[in-house]
Amino acid sequence: MNEAFEAHKLNGDGVKKVDKVRALFDDFLSNLEIECGSDGREMAIVRTKLEEASFFANKAISVFAGNQS
Repeated sequence: MNEAFEAHKLNGDGVKKVDKVRALFDDFLSNLEIECGSDGREMAIVRTKLEEASFFANKAISVFAGNQS
């Protein structure tokens, strides 16, 4: 299977890193919504782009061999 499509099982350190990244994105979005409001097309785009960035950050964690079981 092509490496781009493989699933990676995380070890304990990897899980902790993913949890931390999720919390960082959640805090960032919460702070943005305080400053910018949570309604409107632009904030919907912000949420979508942060969701996309979070996905790739977590993928970066999962493909690093040191985070895999």
